[in-house]
Amino acid sequence: MRTAIVLGAALIAAAALPAQAEDITIKMRAVTAAGVGKDIGTIRAVDTKNGLRLTPKLSGLSAGQHGFHLHEKASCGSKAADGKTGPGLAAGGHFDPDESGKHEGPEGKGHKGDLPALTVDDKGSATKAVTAPHLEVADLWGRALMIHDGGDNYSDQPKPLGGGGGRIACGTIKKAGAK
Repeated sequence: MRTAIVLGAALIAAAALPAQAEDITIKMRAVTAAGVGKDIGTIRAVDTKNGLRLTPKLSGLSAGQHGFHLHEKASCGSKAADGKTGPGLAAGGHFDPDESGKHEGPEGKGHKGDLPALTVDDKGSATKAVTAPHLEVADLWGRALMIHDGGDNYSDQPKPLGGGGGRIACGTIKKAGAK
C-alpha cells in the first residue's frame, strides 16, 4: 500500500511539471531570382514564457538591420510576380492566421508574421536572439522564415516590397514527417 501511495504521488508530481518546451533548428539559405543558394547558417526556435525565441547563427549577410518575417508557405523558391521573377516569392505573404491584413510589428495586433528585426554585425554575422511574443514553435510548421535586405518599417509602403526590401535568405519548416 505504501509503495502505491509513493508511486501515485510521483505520478501526480510528474503530471504537474510544465511540458518540455519545443525546440527546433531551421537551416537558412541565401535566395536569389535563380533560386535557393548557399547555406548561411541556422536559426534555433524555442518556446518561452515570453513567446517564441529565435536565436540566429548566421553569416555572410550585410551589416545592419534586416527585416525578418514568418511567411505562409514552406517554400524558398523563386516565383514570377508582376512580370518579374523574385527570390523567395514562393513563400507567399506574411503569416496572418486571423486575416487582419495589418502590419503593426511584433508587438502589435496585426498579422503574426512580423518578427523583430535581425541585427547583423560588421563581420556579417547575426547571433542576437529576438522574441516574437505572439508566436510559438507550433506556428512555424509548414511555413518559411524570411530575411529581407533592409530594415523593416512594418508597413506595406513603399510598394511593392514594403520597408524590408527584397528577400535575401530563407528557411523552411516542413510539417513533422514531411520530406
